[in-house]
Amino acid sequence: MAAYIEAMLEDGDARAVPVALRTIVDAVGGMTALADKTGLSRETLYRTLSERGNPRLDTLAVILAAFGLRLTVQPAQKSRARRSEPRPAIA
Repeated sequence: MAAYIEAMLEDGDARAVPVALRTIVDAVGGMTALADKTGLSRETLYRTLSERGNPRLDTLAVILAAFGLRLTVQPAQKSRARRSEPRPAIA
């Protein structure tokens, strides 16, 4: 599950993440089971994990926790083009 979600994030389209989570939900027991694990309503989950879904950070964290996952942050890998770009001045 983690590798699948990471692959979706690497594509750069954050809108794909709710759809990826929905695919996982469908594969591991469905929305009712996820609602039971998270305490969120099925309606909220369907709306959140739709193609137009835009999950709040706390909702996303609860859903990921139900799968035994958590959010992490890593430094972005710099490309050669980015290294040569000037950095903005800090006032």
